[in-house]
Amino acid sequence: MAAAVSAAEAAIVLARTRRFVESCVPVAPPTAPAWTPLPGPQSRALESQADELFYGGAAGGGKTDLLLGLALTQHRSAIIFRREFRQLRGIIERSRHVIGRLGRFNGQEAVWRFDDDRFIEFGAVEHEWDKSKYQGRPHAAKLFDELPQFTESQYRFLIGWARSTVPGERVRVVAAGNPPTSAEGEWVIRYWGPWLDETHAHPAEPGELRWYGVVDGQDVEVKDGEPFRHNGETIYPKSRTFLPARLADNPYLEATGYAATLQGMPEPLRSQMLYGDFTIGLSADPYQLLERRWLLEAGTRTAAYRPDGGPVVAGLDVAGPGEDESVLVVRQGQGILEVCAFGDADARGPVLAALRPWRHRGLVRVNVDTAGLGHYLARHLEDAGLRVRDVNVGTSPTTDDAREKYANLKAEAYWALRERFADGDVSGLTDRTMLAQLAGLRYQHDARGRVVIERKEDARKRGVKSPDRAEALMLAFLPDDPAALRAQVYGLRTGAPRG
Repeated sequence: MAAAVSAAEAAIVLARTRRFVESCVPVAPPTAPAWTPLPGPQSRALESQADELFYGGAAGGGKTDLLLGLALTQHRSAIIFRREFRQLRGIIERSRHVIGRLGRFNGQEAVWRFDDDRFIEFGAVEHEWDKSKYQGRPHAAKLFDELPQFTESQYRFLIGWARSTVPGERVRVVAAGNPPTSAEGEWVIRYWGPWLDETHAHPAEPGELRWYGVVDGQDVEVKDGEPFRHNGETIYPKSRTFLPARLADNPYLEATGYAATLQGMPEPLRSQMLYGDFTIGLSADPYQLLERRWLLEAGTRTAAYRPDGGPVVAGLDVAGPGEDESVLVVRQGQGILEVCAFGDADARGPVLAALRPWRHRGLVRVNVDTAGLGHYLARHLEDAGLRVRDVNVGTSPTTDDAREKYANLKAEAYWALRERFADGDVSGLTDRTMLAQLAGLRYQHDARGRVVIERKEDARKRGVKSPDRAEALMLAFLPDDPAALRAQVYGLRTGAPRG
């Protein structure tokens, strides 16, 4: 007969049995780690209604976590892109901490899958042609890490399949990144120009929505998201915005002393990573007529009318029917005193009204582009008693030496303006539309080596509108024509009419 088991021995056996059974039963996964955005830019990004959001700027602003958190909590299907596949290693490792045991990760496919059929995919487009691997593959969220490392054509191609078949599911594109460190990434500054380009004519506030439609292959800003018709096609605008983020917005990383690491970087990388500076270190277009730095410096120098400051000169560029403006620029010495833009089909009255105060403040001449409609407005100004200089920028330069250097008077005049900006001899450039137009001017050399200013038609192909304000400024600073000066002197001596 078996010996009786003591109560103590029975308790030990029971405890061992319980531990064995528990080791054979899978432990239920914990409740999903609740990813919540940090207060500030991360939260604003999560709530933003933009179809395309660019987030970031400085290093350490929580860009990677934002992309993972959006994919995990907001969408049923998402893909996160990096330019090179090996660059995904860090974000995949971070995803293991954010997602935890909520899903199952397939390392070979680089996909997280969840019990409710949601998934988060990781992808790379190292070469330009790699983008075609994702053709026709829909995701409700197209997410990009370090966007400036991608080409513009890759980005535009990949977001073309941002869609969902689930009724009511939000479809969005979110891109994160630091300022571009090479010319390849500078398209990002143009694409989000109202927020990132200091020379943009219509700047936007962080988080502000701007709407764009693609018209004849070009992005065109429109007033809202309402569809509109163009050449028999319905255009559906989409919204964009930008939200800046810095290391200070990520207290967890800031507490590690990461700021000291960023401060030790060489310039311009230091300012790009530490402050999210999108303008420093940009490579200059070799055929950009006026450097960005010159234009911004001209805006920091103030200009004001002075009774003893010398003669006042105006430049007038006259527009025809359509969206172009007639523009009047008044300057004294190096200072831009006034910029007036008129959308009127007949600008005679508004121009005369704008010039009236200057007639008693030393206005000596109005330089008018008299090619086309400008001829008639010039005659109207003369009839009102103003001295007018007729200018046809398509004619020959003013001297024999200039004719060897410049293709026409327009090139000569613009090059003289370039030299003024380079010498710091322009002040009061506070009109952002004018600044943007000046920044968009390009030149080239013809077969004889002469300077030629890019035609307006070619500029429009690059998405640059007619530079009416730049033209008026060029006219205001137009150098004196030696032949005209000689004619004026002759007229004073003989009593002949002055031109």
